[in-house]
Amino acid sequence: MNFKRLESFIWVATLGSFRKAAERQYTTQPAISNRIAALEEELGVKLFERESGHTQLTSKGQELLPYAEKIVFMAQQLRKRADRVALLSGILRLGVSETIVHSWLPRFFRELNETVPNLDVEITVDVTGNLRTGLLDRSLDLAFLMGPVSEPKIENRELCSFPLVWVASPELNLPDSRLDLKELAQWPIITYARNTRPFAEISQKFSELDELPARFYSSSSLAACRQLTLDGIGISTLPLSVIEHELDNGRLVQLQTSWTPSELAFTASYPGVPFNPVAELAANLAVRVSSEYAQAPHHEMLSSGLKNDN
Repeated sequence: MNFKRLESFIWVATLGSFRKAAERQYTTQPAISNRIAALEEELGVKLFERESGHTQLTSKGQELLPYAEKIVFMAQQLRKRADRVALLSGILRLGVSETIVHSWLPRFFRELNETVPNLDVEITVDVTGNLRTGLLDRSLDLAFLMGPVSEPKIENRELCSFPLVWVASPELNLPDSRLDLKELAQWPIITYARNTRPFAEISQKFSELDELPARFYSSSSLAACRQLTLDGIGISTLPLSVIEHELDNGRLVQLQTSWTPSELAFTASYPGVPFNPVAELAANLAVRVSSEYAQAPHHEMLSSGLKNDN
């Protein structure tokens, strides 16, 4: 039985489209159609109904799909057990939250390149909501995002968490004492984009104040949030990994506050079906690298990274 035909069968069933399956397998739509036709002839059954531009499984196709998924999965496991990781190639479409970019991502890429030297990587840096959508529509193979993604057939591997701290420019001359929400709200709150979990938590907390509502300067770019804070536009709550250098050199000061948002918890999430050995390998690598990052002093990790770059 032709392995590529089974893979095409799974991708068309997963994406609901011959065209999307062709894009995912880097081939043409006629090639996918030929593979499906050949598989249907070999099995003696019709696998798909195509009506008005829509593609859906027949009842027999639904019955046979789990068997095809198992065959492909076991074949990939066979290759993995044969220690052919170094021979893996292709493209890994990776989505990353910006917090990860400012922490252990460079080390992850160095080790990924050493492990899978023939792999190309397409990187998308975006907010979690958009990365989640990319996983579900299969435009991303793997994402490091604020998870988990509670959807069928999405695998979630726990990564390290990041504490948030309140910081401000010393030019604001904020008192060196414990500040409550009312005192913080006197300044614009520079924080994550509105369609994120941290913004929802922060805005909800400040909405409990009886006074005028807090002003939010929200951005999907943590680099922009950091720069606005450095320029004294307002105060912000950011991951320590993003602003630790500025705290060390005194360009920012950490504030003592009565309330701090929850830590940012991340997962390496990827579709479990169709099985993607590169996504699984990269997720396992991310778990290890992020764990080492969490356990080691950050400045040591950063120094190691700089040495490796020279």
